[in-house]
Amino acid sequence: MTTISPGNIATEIESRKADHLRLCLEGDVQFQHVTSGFESYRFTHCCLPELNRSDINLQTTFLGKNLGAPLLISSMTGGTELALLVNTRLATVAQRYRLAMGVGSQRIAIEQPHLASTFAVRSVAPDILLFANLGAVQLNYGCGVDECLHLVNLLEADALILHLNPLQECVQSRGDTNFRGLLSKIAQLGQQLPVPVVVKEVGNGISAAIAQKLIEAGVSAIDVAGAGGTSWAKVESERAKDHKQRRLGQTFAEWGLPTAECLNSIRAIAPTIPLIASGGLRNGLDVAKGIALGADLAGLARPFLEAAVESEAAVDELVEILIAELETALFCTGNATLLELKNSGALQRVDKV
Repeated sequence: MTTISPGNIATEIESRKADHLRLCLEGDVQFQHVTSGFESYRFTHCCLPELNRSDINLQTTFLGKNLGAPLLISSMTGGTELALLVNTRLATVAQRYRLAMGVGSQRIAIEQPHLASTFAVRSVAPDILLFANLGAVQLNYGCGVDECLHLVNLLEADALILHLNPLQECVQSRGDTNFRGLLSKIAQLGQQLPVPVVVKEVGNGISAAIAQKLIEAGVSAIDVAGAGGTSWAKVESERAKDHKQRRLGQTFAEWGLPTAECLNSIRAIAPTIPLIASGGLRNGLDVAKGIALGADLAGLARPFLEAAVESEAAVDELVEILIAELETALFCTGNATLLELKNSGALQRVDKV
């Protein structure tokens, strides 16, 4: 049996992160048939909004932090030279508009400490809501409270995201698939860390039943990260080193719960848990629909990644567009604030064409 040394594992993780960036930007790794579900909803147009558009206020708070708009630059990357450039550009713009931001999994910062700097963005974004990030399954592979606190401190983060990715780990060559007992470890972590713990999926969704368990375990917020955007089964299938793993990724390429379905089902059983809508959101209208379905924040990943690879100016332009689209949705439904939009009943389910 071949033995893999810790050094080889760390090198493999760095290579994997580079592959993930490349495939998310260039590969055919989006869901093709399963959608976010937002296309099944339509706002009732208000032709007499009785508002001055300048009255619209997108400010909000999340986990006690003030934001200029309900936008999260979703967790994406770190651990490579390109990732440092991407994260720096994203954080700079997040600071300018007071947006929330997450970084990619920081496991590599533990195993290769010299790469920790590729995640460090606090110097360019001193005021933003910033999320550290680790795969929850790593709690079964040597990461405990001390390691999680180390990652939070490295980033000077306001909260820690634990991401759940069982499908990705199944498809990934030599993936970490021991998820036994994680719920109790998540609960323990939430009790012992000095910052909030947020749990998210990576693009296959969180059901109401699992959300209920997470809430009972004491998590501070949930990011549904539903299906409809990037399929990580496809990503790992493209990276697979053998036929079995490649076939697994192809078989499960469309697996998951649509984002809109996750939001609806979780809000039905948990009216107050802070909730993030992500998974297949592509524009400010999707953001507005997510907010109207009960989310407090809306996360986008690939649109921000594509812009950040281009330039800081492209990220800035994207944020301006997203804000304009979101403001237009509020204006044309007659709502001046996000809370009004949530309570307006302006979003209606329609039959698919």
